[in-house]
Amino acid sequence: MDVPGIGGFPGIPRNERVAPIDLWGSKLASNFYGCSNSSGKFLDSSVTTQPDRYLIIVTSGGLNQQRTGIVDAVVAARILNATLVVPKLDQRSFWKDSSNFSEIFDIDWFISFLAKDINIIKEPPEKGGKAVKPYKMRVPRKCTPRCYLNRVLPALLKKHLFVWLKFRKMPSHIAHVTFSLLIQVIRMTKYDYRLSNKLGKDLQKLRCRVNYHALRFTDPIQGLGEKLIKRMREKSRHFIALHLRFEPDMLAFSGCYYGGGEKERRELGSIRKRWKTLHINDPEKGRRQGRCPLTPEEVGLMLRALGYRSDVHIYVASGEIYGGKETLAPLKLLFPNFHTKETLSTKEELTQFLTHSSRMAAIDFIVCDGSDAFVTNNNGNMAKILAGRRRYFGHKRTIRPSAKQLYPLFMNRANISWDAFSSQVQTIQKGFIGEPMEIMPGRGEFHANPAACICEKTDIKSVIDSNSRNNREANTNTGISKPIGGPAYPIYTDEEADRSDTEDDPAGRGETIDMEAEDDTLASREDSELEEILSD
Repeated sequence: MDVPGIGGFPGIPRNERVAPIDLWGSKLASNFYGCSNSSGKFLDSSVTTQPDRYLIIVTSGGLNQQRTGIVDAVVAARILNATLVVPKLDQRSFWKDSSNFSEIFDIDWFISFLAKDINIIKEPPEKGGKAVKPYKMRVPRKCTPRCYLNRVLPALLKKHLFVWLKFRKMPSHIAHVTFSLLIQVIRMTKYDYRLSNKLGKDLQKLRCRVNYHALRFTDPIQGLGEKLIKRMREKSRHFIALHLRFEPDMLAFSGCYYGGGEKERRELGSIRKRWKTLHINDPEKGRRQGRCPLTPEEVGLMLRALGYRSDVHIYVASGEIYGGKETLAPLKLLFPNFHTKETLSTKEELTQFLTHSSRMAAIDFIVCDGSDAFVTNNNGNMAKILAGRRRYFGHKRTIRPSAKQLYPLFMNRANISWDAFSSQVQTIQKGFIGEPMEIMPGRGEFHANPAACICEKTDIKSVIDSNSRNNREANTNTGISKPIGGPAYPIYTDEEADRSDTEDDPAGRGETIDMEAEDDTLASREDSELEEILSD
């Protein structure tokens, strides 16, 4: 029996007879494992941390954009040999979530797990019973270790230099006491993607220890997320999780046209007027270039074309969908077993999270991570972080649309048969389904492709023995850790290697420093809002 009249096709088979790929996992995945242990050259924090240096970072954007900032802040503190104050989460952004770090993440686990890597404290340092006034600054995006040492370290040492010049004629023992009383605190604002992907292996592995091990959600968040996974598995052995970004603000800013006729042009055009600098000359251009999220209908067609049956259960993580039920109708017709956290949980279970967007996003993150196949219609932060996490923990099936190649096929689908459409989708999506070695080493954002932290097994017994030990122990077995080789599939075309270490600092001047300005006045309010809308 067919599904009639969907996506321009007269009939879509409800159930494919033979799926072209293993829909629920990769046969090659068992050959790879996450390996984030540090080398013997990576000294303990008790040796490296300077007692008078402190780093405070203020994150930016939604939950997953903030997560990238937290991960990179730990590495920045390590580069500077500084103590990290538990990161301050963005509470002023478009997402308007008042949650602090300890309300989303297990703060004690975070501090204790990373104790050998960096020193972390919960509150800023005090002097004379008062918090030390920080020196505010910002580094360019993708700042390298050398960039941090050249631009941030001098600010940490600035007060010491002043005191040395002023008191250099003092007796040495008095000067030593004076120096020991000095504390310098750097506060970095709008901290997201402020660290280069061009890092040494030990620093990359530190990133992985933070992202995949140190950052745990609090028990209430983790508990509900695991309950929802269990409820999905009670309905079906396998399930898909779809992260669906299709909010009105996001679509308006994208400047793309999604086929909704004059009504869509009028509605999204009205929203676009709030941004004076946004000029859209060709609404179709973004879709041709693969810069626009797939519609819910297009996601459904792609999944059916890949071989997922109509009886598959699908968990959808999304915000407000533009067009509401009408927009979602084709997807639900293709996959009737449609679930969300709202439909799976009770009102009482969700109440404590409803007014906190980041906590709600964290629940979706947990369920998406626990799914058998994760699918996204966009290339945002959550999609990237989950893609990397699922690679690290066994290359679980992760499908990211090759939007640029799919676009002409979607536009021409009225002129081809379902079999031809399905065959072409399968060809296009090779290299975008979560297989090992899809991305050439050195290409792609590190958070989506943590290649330095993924090893290939060469001795199964050694791997089993190694995995039985604590993750924090140094691995001295040289029979494992063969680096991933060249790509077995096409590389991603939507993520490029770092173009520049200081890509938003063309003048090369380095940091923006303002001792008095408020954090949210250090950047254009309009640019900031646009970035936050697209961030997660």
